[in-house]
Amino acid sequence: MLADKDRIFTNLYGAHDWRLEGARKRGAWDNTKAILDKGIDWIIDEMKKSGLRGRGGAGFPTGLKWSFMPKEVKDRPHYLVVNADESEPGTCKDRDILRHDPHLLVEGCLVAGFAMRAHAAYIYVRGEFYNEAQNLIEAVKEARAAGLLGDNACGSGYKFEVYVHRGAGAYICGEETALLESLEGKKGMPRLKPPFPAGSGLYGCPSTVNNVESIAVAPTILRRGAPWFAGLGRPNNTGTKLFCISGHVNKPCNVEEEMGIPLKELIEKHAGGVRGGWDNLLAIIPGGASVPLIPKDVCDTMLMDFDSLKNVGTGLGTAAVIVMDKSTDIVKAIARLSYFYKHESCGQCTPCREGTGWMWRVMERMVTGDARIEEIDSLQDVTKQVEGHTICALGDAAAWPIQGLIKHFRPEMERRIRARTEKLAAE
Repeated sequence: MLADKDRIFTNLYGAHDWRLEGARKRGAWDNTKAILDKGIDWIIDEMKKSGLRGRGGAGFPTGLKWSFMPKEVKDRPHYLVVNADESEPGTCKDRDILRHDPHLLVEGCLVAGFAMRAHAAYIYVRGEFYNEAQNLIEAVKEARAAGLLGDNACGSGYKFEVYVHRGAGAYICGEETALLESLEGKKGMPRLKPPFPAGSGLYGCPSTVNNVESIAVAPTILRRGAPWFAGLGRPNNTGTKLFCISGHVNKPCNVEEEMGIPLKELIEKHAGGVRGGWDNLLAIIPGGASVPLIPKDVCDTMLMDFDSLKNVGTGLGTAAVIVMDKSTDIVKAIARLSYFYKHESCGQCTPCREGTGWMWRVMERMVTGDARIEEIDSLQDVTKQVEGHTICALGDAAAWPIQGLIKHFRPEMERRIRARTEKLAAE
């Protein structure tokens, strides 16, 4: 269990002052100039040594991602773009950072932006997060007024600005290139890669897109040192992580914990356990709605990190743990997620545009058993035709929940079909 002294987000629940004065008392903006004085190479090297992997879902090494930016600024400026378009069902960690600890993010923008030779950061905030955006805007104003941002950020002689941009509520804008399109004032539709953002990103300039949590933890890592962060968690899955626990638990919550914590311990220590006891557990979606679910027998021994979850055919994703007890209509739950992905598809790629609607319609019939047994195999085949055949990962996100359902709960799907067939025959 994570010791209090190792917590990065010390105001996760909003118990203290979120403004600059309160943030400084908790250690934010503490001699940030000293970090910048150590230079770009030192910062990137320290981030690499820390083992921090992207907290937005993909888990790509953060220091390595920063190092992809060109080593010198030529005719095009560099940009840092922060992805605060948190729209994954079950995920609400970035939201609490924005409203309760925004200065951690603003300071992180300066440190990360400096390491990328960028003089500006754009924070793209989900449209529905109105109050959170207001707190963030206020934090940026405070930092600017205190000389922490601007022409001489933190007295370092480095010019740096942070701009807050509010989106309009589209899930697809959480995909990094769709976010860039939206930020430029266009339709939020993913771009083909390459070119990657580090070569041609925002306004065709070298850019890096990072998740809120990835950027917010950077100053603390650089202050305390990479060995401290790397000493938490497990090899290749280091540090602390914000987990969002929702669904059929006694106390839904957000909590900062060590990577690699057993799933059962996470739920029982922080969320008051599964409603009706652990034996009443049916399944858990461990990383936000887009990763495959895992049944109770897998949950019993599961560790919460990138590699452990990947080894059982699912993923850590955003670490949004959605708990479902035995009262859950599991087929209906996945059908509801299918509707979400159908609704949020941008329609650019044919497999996703046509496939998400088709999968949702078949799933709706599976809920009532209005299908044939062999259609389960057809559904599985279509998920494979959508997965990996689209510009962005929304097609994968739509396919994986259904694949998880078929893999672990196929008998329940067959039972419904047989029950309906027998009922019709009896009539």
